Amino acid sequence: MTEIQKPSVLFVCVHNAGRSQMAAGYLRHLAGDRVEVRSAGSMPADQINPVAVEAMREEGIDITAEQPKVLTAEAVQDSDVVITMGCGDACPFFPGKRYEDWKLDDPAVQGIESVRPIRDEIKDRVETLLTELLAK
Repeated sequence: MTEIQKPSVLFVCVHNAGRSQMAAGYLRHLAGDRVEVRSAGSMPADQINPVAVEAMREEGIDITAEQPKVLTAEAVQDSDVVITMGCGDACPFFPGKRYEDWKLDDPAVQGIESVRPIRDEIKDRVETLLTELLAK
């Protein structure tokens, strides 16, 4: 990365409807314009999980305008850091990228009481990631 280029992060989960959307929402909220944020799914859902939207609203973060997007090789190639959350072998691999796999429960078909701890773990991990990115 050059001094001028801001770091870019891609969050990937299967449906791009819960975990990856919450992570992207947190990173956008916490980093502002200091980090380029993307999210995608290997098999995108039709819409974002309404419980994930509700959980993020409780944190003062609105992700209602986001839509699940299909994972492309270009999105991976254009990102400095790729965070996967259960998409397995569907995620393309490019040498030189930083990859992390966050083992998180899938919030799909879970109620708000079950989604809050997932959301909170995502927040902790995003805060750590942001600290690492901005330290470079």
